[in-house]
Amino acid sequence: MRGITLGRVAGIPVRLNWTFLLVLPLFAWIIGTQVGQFTELINDVLGSSLDAAALTGGQLPFVLGTAAAVGLFVSVLLHEFGHSFVAMRFGYEIESITLWLFGGVASFEEMPENWRQELTIAVAGPVVSVLLGVIAWVAFGALSLPPEVAFVVAYLALMNVVLAAFNMLPGFPMDGGRVLRALLARNRPHAQATKIAAEVGKVFAFLLGLWGLFNGDLIVVGLAFFIYIAGAGEAQQTVLRAAFEDVAVEDIMTPREELKTVTPDTSVAGLMERMFTERHTGYPVMEGGRLVGMVTLEDAQGVREVERDAYTVDDVMETDIASVMPESDALDALDEMQDRSVGRLVVIDASGDLVGLISRTDLMTAFDVIQSGGTALTGGLRGGDSLPEVSGR
Repeated sequence: MRGITLGRVAGIPVRLNWTFLLVLPLFAWIIGTQVGQFTELINDVLGSSLDAAALTGGQLPFVLGTAAAVGLFVSVLLHEFGHSFVAMRFGYEIESITLWLFGGVASFEEMPENWRQELTIAVAGPVVSVLLGVIAWVAFGALSLPPEVAFVVAYLALMNVVLAAFNMLPGFPMDGGRVLRALLARNRPHAQATKIAAEVGKVFAFLLGLWGLFNGDLIVVGLAFFIYIAGAGEAQQTVLRAAFEDVAVEDIMTPREELKTVTPDTSVAGLMERMFTERHTGYPVMEGGRLVGMVTLEDAQGVREVERDAYTVDDVMETDIASVMPESDALDALDEMQDRSVGRLVVIDASGDLVGLISRTDLMTAFDVIQSGGTALTGGLRGGDSLPEVSGR
């Protein structure tokens, strides 16, 4: 998740997504318009006697709303640091912590598959939230605070406990969903545990969305949608990672001797004709046995049809070539394709020579073969197992 980097804490980049700039004033306004109701709730739950009338005059409610909203997001940030610091203790790298529309998210370079580690990391955030709530509650009761400050402190005491409780609901990939996956993974493969947790999370997201619709709460509806999509996406990624365990690029790439290539002097019209007859949408460009570029259907379509005889592959090819090593993990190749927004990668060896090509089609075909061949999700290809050749289109 991209955003403006505010700084680093313990080496972790802290970022602010643009959606946060929309939701912060919205939260400030919502809290400000409900200062009276929150004051009554605080008095009922904490046994205090805050004067609601004294807190609801003039512009004060919106000042209190802003302070409470900022405090709430700081609490969310500390919640995410709870996850991150525990993960770092286990040796995991944290890519970033980002504040955004629905709170905060800590992005890990690699998700833990050890169920004990995942369980500990998952509960760390809610534990931090509960501790923050307790600290705020003690401060509210023990210190003689001005009514305005007391309101904000009491609000944060309640909301941190609510934040912890909500996050422990089984909505994968929320904390509770990760706890559920960790417990399921005690006696079943990680990918299978993820699938079950994701299905439970989908049901939870559906019910949460219905509740939001019936109550006219669009933020809750959006959160439910995010939980549904994020859970399904992570489940798919986990299944892919498990299926491609121990599978290298060289196991599924189209080897050099079977590659269709073009030369820089090929006309764009000739290239389009080859693409049609050979049903390929991307070709390595070779000159004197050396790889000099990559040309795709998108590159060729950038030339008007009436000019395609006049233009050559050399005019439209991409020379900044996305590549991967043959011994790289197959899933790393997929990640590289996503990062570079390309459909294929050339495979080069340590000397820089072209040895093959791997495409999204190759990866998805290989995945289908692994799945239909009965290979265990947690095993990938083992020993002398091999895949049938697939086309590097």
